[in-house]
Amino acid sequence: MSTIVRLPETGYLRLKQIIGDKKKNIPAIIPVSATTWWNGCKSGRYPKGIELSSNCTAWKVEDIRDLIEKIDNQNLQKAA
Repeated sequence: MSTIVRLPETGYLRLKQIIGDKKKNIPAIIPVSATTWWNGCKSGRYPKGIELSSNCTAWKVEDIRDLIEKIDNQNLQKAA
């Protein structure tokens, strides 16, 4: 059973909103581990977060939308 995640038009997303949290029943938008996500941010594969405070990083919804579109386009190219 898949869950459709609706993103807000603008704003920010926290890590658990992006990669999901099974304990809190939050579905993943990008189904990767936290380590994979952080490594991807460092390498440039995933967007850089914005540090809101010393213990709080968030990502622009627009950047996550762009990432989803990029992943979808890559999957289409592989299928062709």
